[in-house]
Amino acid sequence: MSVQLDSIISLSKRRGFIFQSSEIYGGLGATYDYGPLGVELKRNVKESWWREMVYRHDNIEGVDAAILMHPTVWKASGHVDAFSDPLIDDKQSKNRYRADQLIEGHIDRLKKKGKDDKAEDVHQRLVAALHADEPAKELYQIIMDEEIRSPDSGAFDWTEVRQFNLMFTTHVGPVADQESVVYLRPETAQGIFVNFHNVRETARLQVPFGIAQIGKAFRNEIVARQFIFRMREFEQMEMQYFVKPGDQMEAYEEWREKRLAWHHGIGVRKSKLRWKEHDKLAHYADAAVDVAYEFPIGWQEVEGIHSRTDYDLSRHQEYSGKKMEYFDPQSNERFIPYVVETSIGLDRTVLMLICDAYREEEVNGEKRTVLKFHPGMAPITTAVLPLVKKDGMPEVAHQIEDDLRGRYNTFYDEKGAIGRRYRRMDEAGTPFCITVDGQTLEDDTVTLRERDSMEQVRIDKSRVVEAVTDRISNWEAAE
Repeated sequence: MSVQLDSIISLSKRRGFIFQSSEIYGGLGATYDYGPLGVELKRNVKESWWREMVYRHDNIEGVDAAILMHPTVWKASGHVDAFSDPLIDDKQSKNRYRADQLIEGHIDRLKKKGKDDKAEDVHQRLVAALHADEPAKELYQIIMDEEIRSPDSGAFDWTEVRQFNLMFTTHVGPVADQESVVYLRPETAQGIFVNFHNVRETARLQVPFGIAQIGKAFRNEIVARQFIFRMREFEQMEMQYFVKPGDQMEAYEEWREKRLAWHHGIGVRKSKLRWKEHDKLAHYADAAVDVAYEFPIGWQEVEGIHSRTDYDLSRHQEYSGKKMEYFDPQSNERFIPYVVETSIGLDRTVLMLICDAYREEEVNGEKRTVLKFHPGMAPITTAVLPLVKKDGMPEVAHQIEDDLRGRYNTFYDEKGAIGRRYRRMDEAGTPFCITVDGQTLEDDTVTLRERDSMEQVRIDKSRVVEAVTDRISNWEAAE
């Protein structure tokens, strides 16, 4: 089944996963709020990642760095001078576009027309332009040479391409002048690098070791039209792994394998994931690859694994004047560690899970919309449903609900026909429903319904927690 992004957006609003931010005022572009189900899904992803990265490794520790940092941090990292997008305006529609994305769209159209050789030529020019000394000039020339028209107006009437820095600025202190300028961080990695020695010394770590962080980042995206895939305020989950120079490729391959396994482990279908190699490496990297997922908008990056050499610590040593070296007591030598980075977008992961879980099925002549989440990711694990609101059924149902709440996020619902309640839980992605009915009052058994198969079995009410735990342990993702 081909999932449409509009279907995902509609379900997200209808079931309380994701809302447009400031909606009652017309909304603020590329910003979103997480509703009751969305915040639970997001929390489950964060907890899974933290367990995998920090708790399962005795040489990885966590940090929670401040969003506001000394402005020289971003000079050292290269963001002040180079963190920008190439923008171009259609003079007729007044719409603004990223020049590289216009060219990528043109390449896709050439491929659809069977002009693969031409598409490859343009692709090679694009790669070269992005790494040129004056990328804006080179990108503009490609657009002119290929006569790429505006997607909205169809006009071929462009401004020149210019670079636009993506960092948000604000001021500290009572006077808003150039001396008080600070930035909202555009990534979380620099908070790890500047705390390299603080974490190493207090946690008594020796290379190789890692520092992990989950936190907000901010980018002034000009073209952001893909729901929560690209936002101005978003969360990242990053781990920087510090190794001895020369050991980085071994660590890089190890983390490639571990990170892909995590994506499979949270229930993402293997057929929807693939590696995306970088056409050309950034100047600071000696290896880089992305985990890509097949979204409704095409194959897109979710996570990057990068071998960043010693670029980051060396730059901070240069700009701060503080030594960022590590003394190895085994070899009796000093060196600036190399870094292998794993960086994943939390919001993109949430979107990936919703897209991957989304199904539309026909059941007895009716359409069933269901989210087939891994039970460990599902916002609500269990729902308790008394068949009717009388004859003592709600009282028994509340007893079962209390037992489950000690272990799982549980929802109680006694309103509406039982079939309609099942459908509501299917749309919320709830893997297990427990129904209390007339037979429960006679023999203390309840109906346990499984979301994916819709199979129903009778079990003793005293075994509900055990039965749910059993099924979660033995759950397998369907392709």
